[in-house]
Amino acid sequence: MKLKQLEGLLGDLQQFSNPKVELEQYPTGPHIASRMLFTAENSYGDITDKVVADFGCGCGTLSAAASLLDASCVIGFDIDPQSLETATLNAEELEVEIDFVQCDVTKLELKGQVVGTVVMNPPFGTRKKGADMEFLSAAMKVASQAVYSLHKTSTREHIKRAALRDFNAKSAEVICELRYDLPKLYKLHKRKEVDIAVDLWRFEPRKN
Repeated sequence: MKLKQLEGLLGDLQQFSNPKVELEQYPTGPHIASRMLFTAENSYGDITDKVVADFGCGCGTLSAAASLLDASCVIGFDIDPQSLETATLNAEELEVEIDFVQCDVTKLELKGQVVGTVVMNPPFGTRKKGADMEFLSAAMKVASQAVYSLHKTSTREHIKRAALRDFNAKSAEVICELRYDLPKLYKLHKRKEVDIAVDLWRFEPRKN
């Protein structure tokens, strides 16, 4: 599937109707989601025929992208039941098969090397300090092949240090820098739209 085709399909998905500020729920737009998963597959072969988990999947945009790129199995995890309802509707609309599980990913325990690749757009940690690192720590315990994650460019050094030192990463590299358009979703946002520089990371877990 071509990148433009993938982006076009993702552009039709429903997003949060009533986003929860405490969960830092922001939609992963089709521009970023398509490039994230397209790169993961076309540069590294980490999606097609792999078991892919989407941590904090929200309305399922990254899950849908993984499924459209022929992952063998896609599982989306989220703590919010309303988001998962929307994600299920999106999967049905696209006619793709995705398993959605309601749970707190930071407390997730999956036995054995079931999941190959984890993809995620975690909370940036602005509402709950360290939330982004909790997601990364959990993902590194679950993925056997790679973790793809978005983090604010301003946290780059901190992320790299923590991944290599604390989260058992064999490698941690920024594979591209993107602009994340945050629409004004919450009353606390002053401006109509905020443009944030984010890094797309690829982390490779150390084999135990």
